[in-house]
Amino acid sequence: MRDVSGDREAVALGPDRPVRWVGVGEAYEMPRPEIVLGFQGLCLVKPVDDDDWYMGSLYDDGGIDCWTAYGDLYEALRGL
Repeated sequence: MRDVSGDREAVALGPDRPVRWVGVGEAYEMPRPEIVLGFQGLCLVKPVDDDDWYMGSLYDDGGIDCWTAYGDLYEALRGL
């Protein structure tokens, strides 16, 4: 994870946090995260029952707003 993303401080975060999709013209609560990876203010989220990975902003209160999706983890890590 750290090698592909280039972020030596990347960490796995607890999944118990609110996640919202905030795409163009829409905003809604996403399904509960299965995996959350943190990267200096950004994060990647893998929801339960979804094969995609979502990139978003990680806020001080633990909430996440996602705005883009990737088909696999490697692609998402390279997108950081």
